Amino acid sequence: MDTESSSADFLQKMSSQVAVSVENISKTYPVSFPRLKKFLGIKCNPPVEALKNVSFDIKEGEIFGLIGKNGAGKTTLTKIIATLIQPTSGRVLVKGYDSVRDEVKVRSLIGLATAEERSFYWRLNCEQNMMFFARLYSMSDREAKKRIYELFERLNLTSLAKRRFSELSTGNRQRLAIARALLPNPEVLLLDEPTRSLDPLAAAEIRSLITSLKGVSILLTSHNLSEIEELCHRVAIISKGEIKEIDTPANLKKKHKQTERVSIIFSGADHYESLKILRDFSLEKQGSNFVLTFTREVNDDLLGEVLDLLMRKGARILDVETEKPTLLDVLESYERKS
Repeated sequence: MDTESSSADFLQKMSSQVAVSVENISKTYPVSFPRLKKFLGIKCNPPVEALKNVSFDIKEGEIFGLIGKNGAGKTTLTKIIATLIQPTSGRVLVKGYDSVRDEVKVRSLIGLATAEERSFYWRLNCEQNMMFFARLYSMSDREAKKRIYELFERLNLTSLAKRRFSELSTGNRQRLAIARALLPNPEVLLLDEPTRSLDPLAAAEIRSLITSLKGVSILLTSHNLSEIEELCHRVAIISKGEIKEIDTPANLKKKHKQTERVSIIFSGADHYESLKILRDFSLEKQGSNFVLTFTREVNDDLLGEVLDLLMRKGARILDVETEKPTLLDVLESYERKS
């Protein structure tokens, strides 16, 4: 899959209609019981400013990624959109409905799956848990059962339908959380680390499921940056509660000074002579060959100059490998600036 071209194609065709509008959201967690702590002589930490004037839009049908370190504000923002907590200031509109004033309507439009799901009943089996939530969505039993088993089939949970939630593995609990999020056919889907705790094959199945949800607007948070790069049309970088940049994964990498790590495998050159001339590079011997490793700016002349130098020293070039910059490099650059 060519993620760069697919993101560009989507953005060209994308409806101008906004599914989710996050407008100047701030969230501050105040100090708990400050007077009591002061009376007891307990040190009070200052209020925690989790989010600071966060703004962005998620378009109809877009998969929008949110990346940042632990504690950057990703989960807090997801919970605000889901109406689980209220912002200190600002507002969120979901399909034009305010997440505070119209919270019941907003909840009917949203599906939420978090990495640490705690709302299931441990003594009930998977089917019973899903039926409970289906009734909260005012689904008839017949309609609910049909929908539940459709989702179980898609998420490979059919064989676990009669198993208690307490007996499920961490990965299967995560799959059930995703099934529950999809139960009401939501127009907006909030996925907070949906593939965490899943094995590689199960994670690939979930990624395939996400891309198959046509017309659904998705907010996806993940520490798996290759997953974000593969799935998301646009990505927001959040650091210490602030949005630092929003763009396609490809453009985010292009906007920063790009470097790549280069490894040249060669034979036939004098080891000590090459090491003396290329003293700032890493040079290792592997059997009868050498591996020369260095970092360069993308598209500069350094690689050509090094190859020319090695061949003039009698080297036979066996292979040249390059490691392109990733979203991790972009994220790290913002963290260094913070």
